[in-house]
Amino acid sequence: MGIQKRYAKYIKLSIYLVIIVLINVAGMTLFFRMDLTENRIYSISEASKKVVSTLSEPLTINVFFTKNLPAPHNNTERYLHDLLEEYAIHANSYFNYRFYDVSPEAEGINPLTRENQNLANNYGVHPVQIQVYEEDEVKFKKAYMGLVLIHGDMVERIPTITSINGVEYKLTTAIQKLNNKISALLNLKDKIKVKLFLSSSLKSVAPLMGLNQILEYPVKLKESIERLNTKNFGKLEYTYIDPSKEPSKEPLWKPYNLMLLQWPNLSDGNIPAGKGMIGLVMEYGEKVRKIPLLKVLRLPIIGTQYDLVDVDKLEDIVNENLETLVDINQDLGYLAGHGTLSTSSFSPMGQQNPEAISTFSSLISKTYSLKPINLKEQSISDSLNCLVIVRPTEKFSDDELYQIDQALMKGTNIALFIDAFKEINPNNQQRSGFNRGPSYVPLDTGLDKLLSHYGIHIKKSYVLDENCHKQRLPRNMGGGERPIYFAPIIKNKNINHDLNFMRGIKGLIAVKISPLELDEAKISKNNLKAVKLFTSSEKSWEIRKNISLNPMFLSPPPSDNEKQRFPLAYIVEGEFPSYFAGKPIPEKKSQDENTDTKDKKESTSELAEKKTHVDMSKIKSQGETISKGKPAKIFLMASAEMLKNNVLNPEGNSPNDMLILNAIDALNHRENIAAMRSKVLSFNPLNDTGSLTKTFVKTFNIAGLPVLLVFIGLIVWLRRRSRKKQIQMMFQK
Repeated sequence: MGIQKRYAKYIKLSIYLVIIVLINVAGMTLFFRMDLTENRIYSISEASKKVVSTLSEPLTINVFFTKNLPAPHNNTERYLHDLLEEYAIHANSYFNYRFYDVSPEAEGINPLTRENQNLANNYGVHPVQIQVYEEDEVKFKKAYMGLVLIHGDMVERIPTITSINGVEYKLTTAIQKLNNKISALLNLKDKIKVKLFLSSSLKSVAPLMGLNQILEYPVKLKESIERLNTKNFGKLEYTYIDPSKEPSKEPLWKPYNLMLLQWPNLSDGNIPAGKGMIGLVMEYGEKVRKIPLLKVLRLPIIGTQYDLVDVDKLEDIVNENLETLVDINQDLGYLAGHGTLSTSSFSPMGQQNPEAISTFSSLISKTYSLKPINLKEQSISDSLNCLVIVRPTEKFSDDELYQIDQALMKGTNIALFIDAFKEINPNNQQRSGFNRGPSYVPLDTGLDKLLSHYGIHIKKSYVLDENCHKQRLPRNMGGGERPIYFAPIIKNKNINHDLNFMRGIKGLIAVKISPLELDEAKISKNNLKAVKLFTSSEKSWEIRKNISLNPMFLSPPPSDNEKQRFPLAYIVEGEFPSYFAGKPIPEKKSQDENTDTKDKKESTSELAEKKTHVDMSKIKSQGETISKGKPAKIFLMASAEMLKNNVLNPEGNSPNDMLILNAIDALNHRENIAAMRSKVLSFNPLNDTGSLTKTFVKTFNIAGLPVLLVFIGLIVWLRRRSRKKQIQMMFQK
């Protein structure tokens, strides 16, 4: 019996060892990982899996990242390793990545490391300066923290990766861009023309203006174009034009309205009076990109200064504008005219336009081709998935409203950022009076009647909120903070996270925003679905008449009965009813139409009537107006300020940026991209707690924990005492 028991133990041990070995073998061949983070930040999204699994040409990712960096940068390196490994798991055979050793050793830099560093610099990945803590001292250290994507002959780089925020989004969109770029360039019939207009006469005044680099522009730009041509299938054609030497070619540069500088006699007549032109133009077919190379800065006290684009950045500038010319990305319609905000921030003299939304344009252009649409000259293309309308101030004609209405009926989604008021700043004479602030006049562009027909209404008021942005005052004004009530802070509890593109957004700030109302009867009758995206807090109120947004004259209402939550953004979807159903099609007015009937041109129908002697108005047409539309969406937020440069971040990583970009993606049927973008957001606020909860937590941490520890110790002591007594009684027996 003893021998059998002994053998049974050995058999069990052998079985256990075999099971352990088999589990390890299965673990090596069957990959499995579990991501327990809230937004699955360490797992790639379905969009990323699809992109890398459908590669048609070899893609190589070269990572240049200095090893053994202090926190938090070491976490970024580990995240990159894990992320690229998961890309490789879901990718096809064309995907490859490699980490290059660019870390110097204690005794110096070995030849291989030096070679890798030179390779990184050639790709445009340069070391950045980071702050580290060593031996109780703050030190600065240079480190490589970037990567390069090589797809065929195309190169795309992410030169600096300082955190894990948005890395997957950047990688996936970069891979998509490379795929689209190759296809677009191969399909080009003609070359893209790059024209540098630079007057040689500027050489005499350039040193006085601090523009010594201007002399290197023609040669440096030519070298940049030659390098770019090797990567872009030779699709660029470079031309250098000197307006000073070729004045007969003025028609070549006159349409571009380039910067022209003029100067009198300078340096006691050693530099004669003259003029010179500078500008860079890229052109393909009817598409033109004018690139300002020189900005004029007029600074108080300091005077006029000139800022010239760094000659070493010309290659990057040409490459970025090339991408917008060849339509690499999906088209996004933008309504031009009617007083809408400009997408360019510079005037011909290089001065800033405070009313521009160039940051929005720059962020959108990374994934979309922005297509300006002027309804007076062109119609809305059926191929557009989305049309963006930002703060029109001029009234739409019935024909223009008809075009917008019918585009919605055809399934084109519409993003509306509309102001309820037009801000009119006083002139110099009015400023001398008592009322020095701007006045606010209600806007009526005609879009309101379309929206009202669909069941949405913009109230003619502004929302003010006690939960708002606080402005820090300087010491000479008493210091402290001043509430900016017209800039409400939207907290996490007032944001709807049911939609995928809203899930990662946990806080916003709104500016000069108006409340929205729904006509529930119309929404229900037309089987539409209205989703509220976010609201103000319960401490908000409206301002309707005699509007003044001067913080010094604003204060909350005395009664809480006047305060309530206001819906500030909606997305409405479904099959919308046409505003023009059952109505005659509006006539399109000619631009050359004159109010003087004597000079008024005859219409085509009038000419036809004269020739045929037939009353053409008796001929009726049907079937042109779509009375019930295809499924579509309307995104509405009554604040154009949300798109202005002082609200959006050029990096595109703030919650406000995420909201705007995600909404545009959702309207372009790219919800998976939107969800991926906001998966990692650095803004993660704590939930609000009441004063009683705060007092309880504070008291518990100070006094409760010691009491709890004493109580647990007492229980342990009593148990030991009881056990001791039981043992004594056992031996006494």
